[in-house]
Amino acid sequence: MPKRDLLVRLLDSTFDQENWYAPIKDGMEGITAEQAVWKPEGEATKSIWENLNHLIYYKERLVAKLEGREWTKNLDGDQTFHLTDPTGIDKEWQAVKERSVQVHHSLREALYTISENELDQMERGLLDILLHEAYHTGQILQLRKMQGSWPANR
Repeated sequence: MPKRDLLVRLLDSTFDQENWYAPIKDGMEGITAEQAVWKPEGEATKSIWENLNHLIYYKERLVAKLEGREWTKNLDGDQTFHLTDPTGIDKEWQAVKERSVQVHHSLREALYTISENELDQMERGLLDILLHEAYHTGQILQLRKMQGSWPANR
């Protein structure tokens, strides 16, 4: 399998193509805004909404780089969790989820438009993004289990 196809396949498996673990899109399905802002009592953790903000930020930054656009929204790691305001409003939560889908498709498209040389140069950054998404997906699923919003049969 060509490297580009393998990377896109991995990208899809972390986002919306379930293989042997649940992808992020499944982790977002059926979640209300109220559930998305929930945090366990007394725990120093990020909410589902904050985690999704964080993932969107780094994917959007990578897409800009792949497309040769200047990135001007420089945030430090902690600021990325507040890319959007976790308001608890369902309409705004839906917009965040749609933004995550849009950036996934933009990243996928960008991977098919760059040269082999650019792909070689960006390979490590892309792999980091994929591992990063899998890591935070695990956190999101754990939060869902803690709040009782993850289906018991999954």
